[in-house]
Amino acid sequence: MAAARRSALCWCLLVVALWFGREAAEGGDVAGIYELKRGPFSAKLTNFGATLLSVMVPDRNGKVDDIVLGFETIDEYKNDTTYFGALIGRVGNRIAGAQFTLKGVRYSLKPNDGNNSLHGGPKGFSEVVWKVRSYRPDSHVSFTYHSQDGEEGFPGDLDVCVTYMLIETNKLAIKMEAKALNKATPVNLISHAYWNLAGHDSGDILGHNLQVFGSKITPLNRELIPTGEIVGVEGTAYDFRRPCLVGSRINELPDGYNINYVLENTSGGQHLTKAAVVQESKSGRRMELWTDQPGVQLYTSNGMGGVKGKGGAVYNNHAGLCLETQGFPDAVNQPNFPSVIVNPGETYRHVMVHRFTAK
Repeated sequence: MAAARRSALCWCLLVVALWFGREAAEGGDVAGIYELKRGPFSAKLTNFGATLLSVMVPDRNGKVDDIVLGFETIDEYKNDTTYFGALIGRVGNRIAGAQFTLKGVRYSLKPNDGNNSLHGGPKGFSEVVWKVRSYRPDSHVSFTYHSQDGEEGFPGDLDVCVTYMLIETNKLAIKMEAKALNKATPVNLISHAYWNLAGHDSGDILGHNLQVFGSKITPLNRELIPTGEIVGVEGTAYDFRRPCLVGSRINELPDGYNINYVLENTSGGQHLTKAAVVQESKSGRRMELWTDQPGVQLYTSNGMGGVKGKGGAVYNNHAGLCLETQGFPDAVNQPNFPSVIVNPGETYRHVMVHRFTAK
């Protein structure tokens, strides 16, 4: 009898050990997929790159479609150059010359966009496996990552956490936090989702109606680096203060939209402000975007060039629309831009909320 009890106990301990071993592996060494679901509204994510894989939303007739561009397998994300759905860091967007000076020290980064740094460098946060802090299928999933001092050339140790949350049955919120541990460092985390409200495999987004709540932009030079100016959009193809079709004036631009808008009424993270509204007429789907950041990058997937996506889809030019709330690009080298520097003991916070409706 005692031997039987010992055998049963050993078996229980083995099961527990295997369970916690699996959890530990999912938490940092193995990329897994995590689904959040409330009724017909759902999202899938992976801890590889803290990436948003899909968002399923009903149209006006209740038909549910995936409205996020992406790949079929996690391995495809490991070789991705489009940053589909990725969490970008330590510093999203471009840094001129892949260098900056902070507190009298010159830091050289690893260039991956000509001479410039793009989206954190060759191995930014979108290229690493994050740990899973917590997961509730009807609520949220939180991923964490420790970025070491000197990683991709950036100074200081940084603890990062991103939480994806389903709120009610029609809101997807993303909360990003990063704490500088021992050195001042720039931080600009970005969610790089590509949206097509008609469905990820439905063609281009030129017929989407777009409104951006920003009357100014930060213009770029030929290398897509901000000039340091802040100029008005009135009378230009960048004017989306009133809703209009994405494709209505895109031919006035050499390569499509890829620009940072200065958002109105932002208050340094004290509350959320509306950044943009997108609406697609055939499905009736509408997405409102709210944030606490000073800028939003509009990108119309220019030069997509036949990328093979999930479900056999082929994504061509303008297949998706990115609206990336953010600090301004190259802010580390532009003293008139809002600072993206986080000092030791301080915590960077960035919230964005997507609200979906259909009518």
